[in-house]
Amino acid sequence: AAQTDDIPDMEKLIEWMPKNIPRDDSISIAHGDYRLENSIFHPTEPRLIAVLDWELSTIGHPLADLAYNCMGYRVQNPRQGGLVGVDFAATGIPTEQAYVSKYCERVGRDRIENWPFYLSFSVFRLASIAQGVYKRGLDGNASSANAATFGNTCQFLAEHARRLAHEAG
Repeated sequence: AAQTDDIPDMEKLIEWMPKNIPRDDSISIAHGDYRLENSIFHPTEPRLIAVLDWELSTIGHPLADLAYNCMGYRVQNPRQGGLVGVDFAATGIPTEQAYVSKYCERVGRDRIENWPFYLSFSVFRLASIAQGVYKRGLDGNASSANAATFGNTCQFLAEHARRLAHEAG
């Protein structure tokens, strides 16, 4: 219902994803938009005290939120920025590997099999959301004044999701 243009990378991903879903069938509550901007930290202690914006929450795979939160390590989104090219040692920001390792340690996982699949799915999902925003912009019923400019964002994200899918195999 939100499709506006043919985006070959999206079509390839739609075909590829169901055939490549990892065997890990864990389920949990998934936030759906887990990122720094939806987090509130304690003012004097290094700890998270709240997570906001739960309207996209659902029952899903626990790695969905982790992968969504890690997209910025792989994709330099022109609309939101990212961490591509950041000097992690100088900034004190953990690398993707360190961040994922800490997650695994905290939840009792040895490792994550097929991590690129989860990243690809998250970027694909964001591309789909961008396509919906773009469609509403074209239809004149978007909540954002710049929604009609999201067409390039969708294509950009779809290309990155396809690259991650290729990395996954």
